[in-house]
Amino acid sequence: MHAARVHRQCDEPADASSVWSESTFSYFHATRAYLEAWGKPVAFYSDKHGVFRVNHPGALGGDGMTQFGRALHALNIDIICAHSSQAKGRVERAHKTLQDRLVKELRLAGAATLAAGNALLPAFTADYNARFGKPPANEKDLHRPLRAGDDLEDAFAWKEERTLSQALTLQYDKVIFILEPSEKAKAAIGKRVTVVDYPDGRLAIRHKGVELAYRTFDKIRQVDQGTIADNKRLGSVLAMIRDEQLRREPERRSGPRRRDQRDTRLFKVG
Repeated sequence: MHAARVHRQCDEPADASSVWSESTFSYFHATRAYLEAWGKPVAFYSDKHGVFRVNHPGALGGDGMTQFGRALHALNIDIICAHSSQAKGRVERAHKTLQDRLVKELRLAGAATLAAGNALLPAFTADYNARFGKPPANEKDLHRPLRAGDDLEDAFAWKEERTLSQALTLQYDKVIFILEPSEKAKAAIGKRVTVVDYPDGRLAIRHKGVELAYRTFDKIRQVDQGTIADNKRLGSVLAMIRDEQLRREPERRSGPRRRDQRDTRLFKVG
């Protein structure tokens, strides 16, 4: 999948990249690179892909924003979803050219892998802009500089809320997280905590801005009787999981999942 970002003031692609899939984390990575290079725009203009807006009319939970929308909101950037491809004329015209000319350029250069293709993109973009770019009608740059308080690492992380159980456990992406029994963790029992999943695989659990120490137990892993007997504090929890595993075959959860964003496990379990 090729992604191109076009400046509103002119027809020049700001940059482009190739990724394996059109996922939230692909957009996180591309948008962060754009902001670091150019600053913050007033708004991003996009299509109605599920990364950018909630497309389920019956969705009742949450705050009405996608993970990407939440990240932009945290940085005070708006997002405008076009109602048609014609409304996104500039970027669609760029895509029409890129999907033809770029493919041929990659073939002529012998680029057969994603890495090789991405290595050629900076030179291709520079040549493309030199040949087809047009001066903007208004040369004023409306990008805003990043502020000291703009935490890009925190903004571009996958965040979900969970309720902490009496046993100081919570479930996230088929993994049980077991919090260390600190006073701050005990104070969060029965309350909502935030799971912060970073693109590089780090994961934090927060309550009122405070990170809570934890360890993990993978629900996908089969639970044996010895594990239950050896764990005094979580024996009942593990026994319940064991009973559930014996009653049913492993089943996949429907809907978007954090693990769908990458091919490999992102955080250490077990």
